[in-house]
Formats: sequence, structure tokens, C-alpha cells
Amino acid sequence: MIESVSPRRTLFYRSDAFRTKAIAANVSQIAIVVAARPSFSPELVQRCILAAEDQGIGSLILLNKTDLPETTQARARLDGLVRIGYPCVELSAQCDPSPIRPWLAGHRTLLVGQSGMGKSTLVNALFPEAQADTAAYSEALDSGRHTTTHTRLFRLGDNAGLIDSPGLQEFALQHLDADALAHAFVEFRPYLGLCRFRDCRHEAEPGCRLTEAAEAGDIAPARLTLFRQLRRAQHQAAQRL
Repeated sequence: MIESVSPRRTLFYRSDAFRTKAIAANVSQIAIVVAARPSFSPELVQRCILAAEDQGIGSLILLNKTDLPETTQARARLDGLVRIGYPCVELSAQCDPSPIRPWLAGHRTLLVGQSGMGKSTLVNALFPEAQADTAAYSEALDSGRHTTTHTRLFRLGDNAGLIDSPGLQEFALQHLDADALAHAFVEFRPYLGLCRFRDCRHEAEPGCRLTEAAEAGDIAPARLTLFRQLRRAQHQAAQRL
């Protein structure tokens, strides 16, 4: 039963050239769950962070299943995001979920990530009454089995809550134009608006401050490459409409 309707302050969503998929509204933080096993997509993690930045939503990364030997490699794949300021909380949801508890206080947190990362296991560890469905991931496919089919809110007192959501396979950002996309890269912000040309696309234009910053090592070249790839993909998708 709907008791009241709150004004929408934030909306975490994804969109391709044809449709928009809303995931959760009025969240103050997303927690992107990755795991030592199965493998995860660093690009999908970054796409989630970019969507959150566009809405003014905080982001943190949860590295789950740290009892597994692949943890070192998984940690290394997140190093670039940690270096630019995104916190990474390490835990094993099956053994001890307590490392995440301080990060949930005062926030409405949305759990996002690929299937098989352990989101539902974490929910069950924090809320034993949830009885969320879990399943072993497929070793043959190196992926989860999509046991969560709908989004669900669990309350943590009056001012906090945790939202579980279905596993992601992809995360398109067609709703971000070129300027919004560039601004969503937090380390780009000090250089935006300082290029030689006002309409700089940050590709091969002379005097591009982002290119210069990447060459100087002030921003990671891989992040600039990702920005360019996303911008081109969006432009191509828009042309097909």
C-alpha cells in the first residue's frame, strides 16, 4: 500500500538509445559489489560510478569474497579508482559483513553489480530475515545466475536503508551528453573549460587540457580513453535513431 510520495531528489538509472531503466530513487550512495570470483568488469564499475556522479550520488566499492586467493588480482583491477578517491571496502559476506556497517549509517545505499558478486549473500548476512535467494555462480560461464529479480529496500532505522537490486549485465549511459559525461569523471573537472577551443571534443584538438594532463600523468590515460570510447559510442547510437 502506498502511504505517501516523496519528492525525487536523485535517480540512479541507465539508458540506451531506445529506453531508460530506472533502478532506484532518492539514494545517497551506491555500493558497487565486485568479487574475487567470478571475474568482474572494471568498465561496468566505472559506468555505474559515472551515472552516480551525474546525480550527485556518492560511490563506494565493495570487494567481496576476500577469503578467496584471487583477491590480490581483483584488488589490483580497482587500484585506478581507489587512487582518484573512491573508497574500497573489503569483506567476505559469508564470514563477516561488519566492515560495511559503518559505511551504511546515515545513507540510503543501493547495492549494484554483476550477478554472482554476492549481493544477496551480503543482504542475508545483514538482514537474516530477508531470506534472499542465492545460488552458486557458473564456473563454466564465469558469471552469476541472476537469482535476484526485483529491487527491495531494507530499513536501517529511520534515516538509513539498504536496497538490493538485480544483477547487471550492461550499463549504458546514453542519457549523459558530452559535457555531462566529461563532468562525471571527477579528475577531469579541474581541466574542463580550459582547452584552447571552447568546443573541444577532447580527441586530437591542439591545446586540449585533458590530453595534456594525460600525457603529464596527472590523469590516467586509460580514463581518458574510456571517456572517448563512451562519447563515440553515444554519438554513433544517436546517429542510428
